[in-house]
Amino acid sequence: MKYLVMIQGAQADYAAMNGKASAHSPAWSEQELQAMFAFMGSLNNDLAESGELVDGQGLTDPAQARLVGRDAEGRPVITDGPYSETKEVLAGYWLLECESLERVTEIATRITECPVPAGAPNSPVVIRPVQEGGGEVC
Repeated sequence: MKYLVMIQGAQADYAAMNGKASAHSPAWSEQELQAMFAFMGSLNNDLAESGELVDGQGLTDPAQARLVGRDAEGRPVITDGPYSETKEVLAGYWLLECESLERVTEIATRITECPVPAGAPNSPVVIRPVQEGGGEVC
């Protein structure tokens, strides 16, 4: 079965990784960033070797996001991010093919072990089974 494994974050996390501390998170050093990248690289290599990795990507800063919706009259409304009402954003994802929910939960638990600076928030990891066989998006 396929699972979408998503890591959550916030705009402040991206700022912290770029050296800007806030009440939300301390600034990350270059060494701390490299440790995170090494951890994620090792995880991705292990998942590729096991044949479970279908795809996985980190996402850009939420300030580069765009929200597309419709107003009450049905006209498109396009807003650039970040969005003040959004506390958490999707920071990255893995699309995995695993034999069981238990296995993908083991992987998600490993993701939570990613090194972060002291005082940085622990980003939650969300697991969602992918609906297969005719599930419509809209």
